[in-house]
Amino acid sequence: MDKVVDNAERALADVRDGASLCVGGFGLCGIPTLLINALLASGVGELETVSNNCGVDGWGLGVLLAAHRIRRTTGSYVGENKEFERQFLSGELEVELVPQGTLAERLRAGGAGIPAFYTPAGVGTQVAEGGLPLRYDANGGVALASSAKEVRDFDGRAYVLERAIRTDFALVHARYGDRHGNLIYEESAQNFNPLCAGAGRVTVAEVEELVEPGDLDPREVHTPGIYVQRVVHAPGVEKRIEKRTVSA
Repeated sequence: MDKVVDNAERALADVRDGASLCVGGFGLCGIPTLLINALLASGVGELETVSNNCGVDGWGLGVLLAAHRIRRTTGSYVGENKEFERQFLSGELEVELVPQGTLAERLRAGGAGIPAFYTPAGVGTQVAEGGLPLRYDANGGVALASSAKEVRDFDGRAYVLERAIRTDFALVHARYGDRHGNLIYEESAQNFNPLCAGAGRVTVAEVEELVEPGDLDPREVHTPGIYVQRVVHAPGVEKRIEKRTVSA
């Protein structure tokens, strides 16, 4: 039952080229920095990532992107990552943009064993009708576009069928975790972390404070240990802010 691994490198040793990864966090809040940097150091590439966004230039998933380790990414927000924009428009990166609520539900459904679901989000747009650029060619033309999805009427309203997401691995960051893999996320770091933890076939959690089984109040646990296969202690992990603002 003890799922603690000595270090991030060992916890991710079986991640191979071409693996799919679901990565928790929103912006730079709640991202598994230690695990991302361990992947960078490992040299694996051709990765397919699923995350709300792809980090920023020089931090988070942005470091894997800059090193050309990501082949394809699924997310709902590009943000201010200039390298992301450059790679997408030059045909170096395949990108699936998904409405944020739909992305969250696709992950939740994957963790719940639900293969697909209907949603009104995207009906009447290229999300449902197809034609969204997934990859450009070197000349700016569309090399690969999204396909049309099934649309069905329920009680007089149209809904589009969306497939659930399951990935080979999930990387998440938690404030507290015990040796059995039970996790508690701090405040807004709850964002996509619980959803990713459920969607990964192998879930690796970095935790700031590692406690013994029984120390966590079961009523406060966000992700039960049954969803987590490996735990890495990450005390003092660096946290950054995308934009720091001050008032006069």
